[in-house]
Amino acid sequence: MYGKKLQEIRKKLNLSQEEFATQTNITYRAYTSYERGDRKPSFEFLENLVLKYNVNLNWLIANSGEPFTTKNALKETLKDEILLEIKQILFQNGIIK
Repeated sequence: MYGKKLQEIRKKLNLSQEEFATQTNITYRAYTSYERGDRKPSFEFLENLVLKYNVNLNWLIANSGEPFTTKNALKETLKDEILLEIKQILFQNGIIK
């Protein structure tokens, strides 16, 4: 499942497998095993894709949306997640109802 999507991302970025591996801080061997489907990508690798290339994790995992997001969309998603966590902490500590 991930292999074809990773290949699609890499090709849209006009990168070789070796370049893509280097830029995402993994070995060439690890990356090619992801692309072939021999191994599932690590969390750190997926995090690098999202942060460095604005890859839409929903597209990668659940086939939802487009392959890439805008930086603003990513920031809004992170902001919403942080606000939700803050609300939960405040509720759990009895500060808000």
